[in-house]
Amino acid sequence: MTAESSLRESSLREADLRTLMVPPALPAVLPGATFVDPASADAVRTHLDNVLPALESLRSQSGRLAAWGVELAQRLLRGQRLLAAGNGGSAAEAQHLTAELVGRFDSERVPFSAISLHAESSAVTAIANDYGFDDVFARQVRAHGRSGDVLMLLSTSGKSPNLLRAAEAASRLNVTTWALTGSGPNPLSEACDEAVMVDALNANAQEGHLIALHAVCRAFDLEVARHTPFLTTAAANGGRR
Repeated sequence: MTAESSLRESSLREADLRTLMVPPALPAVLPGATFVDPASADAVRTHLDNVLPALESLRSQSGRLAAWGVELAQRLLRGQRLLAAGNGGSAAEAQHLTAELVGRFDSERVPFSAISLHAESSAVTAIANDYGFDDVFARQVRAHGRSGDVLMLLSTSGKSPNLLRAAEAASRLNVTTWALTGSGPNPLSEACDEAVMVDALNANAQEGHLIALHAVCRAFDLEVARHTPFLTTAAANGGRR
């Protein structure tokens, strides 16, 4: 093969590769309209339909969610603390809860002590490196947990070893444990003092968890306002008395 023919063949191969890398042309779309593949539209509708079982499951446990909000408010008003943890999307939702308490949910009020254990990145990586990932939350519970505190653990599977160890560590310290999980019973729901189990597909259960947390916050704020109308008014005025 001559150098010229070799160069020509190489150029053809590169042209073929470029052709493969070009995405297929989509069907023409009228201005202002969006083409949606029917299969994609069906998948979205099915996903949204599957949220309904999660909502019904939560509705059947609304009494427990309200009780959690009231009890959490009473404990934090006495100076106790909320610890929260989860993995992946559940970690994000646990941190959402602590943000609502340290910041606010709807109404102005005083801030409360709440820590997301997974958000302590240096502690998490140090503990994982020295003791293993299964201990990343349990060791922090032993460090921060005090008798009367509450530990909220979120998991759609209810099987995460690091959350199970955290629940075990909390029980030894007289820290109350609440689990927010997917369908149950599951190991985490059985390891904790109380649990709300969302009977739905994993993705929809996780969406239900955020609704559950907001429901807890709703009851929490009402209980805080009932006990400390002066404090909530002072917070609304920027703390001025």
